Amino acid sequence: MKAIIVIIFALILVATGCTGKNGTVTTNGLTVTASFYPMYILAKNVLDGVPGVVLHDMAPPTTGCLHDYSLTADDMKNLGRSQVFIINGGGMEAFLESVAKEMTNLSIVNTSEGISFLSNEAGAEELINSHIFVSIGLYIRQLDNLERAMVRLDPAHANFYRANASSYKDKLTALQKAMHTALAPYKGVRIITFHEAFPYFAAEFGLEIAAVVEREPGSEPSAQELAQTIELIKAHKIKAIFSEPQYPALSAETIAKETGLKLYRLDPATTGPDDKDAYINAMESNLAVLQEALK
Repeated sequence: MKAIIVIIFALILVATGCTGKNGTVTTNGLTVTASFYPMYILAKNVLDGVPGVVLHDMAPPTTGCLHDYSLTADDMKNLGRSQVFIINGGGMEAFLESVAKEMTNLSIVNTSEGISFLSNEAGAEELINSHIFVSIGLYIRQLDNLERAMVRLDPAHANFYRANASSYKDKLTALQKAMHTALAPYKGVRIITFHEAFPYFAAEFGLEIAAVVEREPGSEPSAQELAQTIELIKAHKIKAIFSEPQYPALSAETIAKETGLKLYRLDPATTGPDDKDAYINAMESNLAVLQEALK
């Protein structure tokens, strides 16, 4: 099956002939595809108003993280018509990256270049946590990587990309500073999160994730794991438990009921509206939720 996908992609991309020998774009227009919602919002800010540039979000904006995402025929067609593919990296696009790398005419922009990843479990390389975009600081680094890549690939519009990236970076930096100030009193506070989306966020703002309800969405904890989490909450006086708007929270609700904790929602910004400020709005909402939950 993989061989068939590679052949189909190769035929489509050879027909479009989209990049020059130095990797720069040689067509009059530029079609860019982002792998999923956080990358789409990032690209939407950097590519805004650039003449001749068309941006697509490969995965539907309601998909969330690309856990167990299956490549569709439409995905193949969209990538076949694209000259640039923007990915998060770190294994988030493992279902596709191995195929896309065979397509030499498709420029893959890995926004996580140079970023060190955490593991969901110590020493388990196969469980690399790829949710770097939930950290504002690392999202800024992804922004920098995307800006440099677009300037290299489309130098004719370098000034557009640089101006757009600078404007978005100013907004993100201001948000980051405001959140650091507001959350400073809560450094070291222990919380329970729904799944492994928030370690980078917690590290950035000095919070400690004491336990995770579901390592992966849909993999409900066993009765023993639920009991262990409940005992941990009681023993260490955990202040709050958080679910996510993208997934059912039955397990988290069970824990909240057994411990008397109120259940709050933190948004990893993996779904949302087609809005340039969607990521910023999600993080501002997270700040308000944390201030309410931890006060």
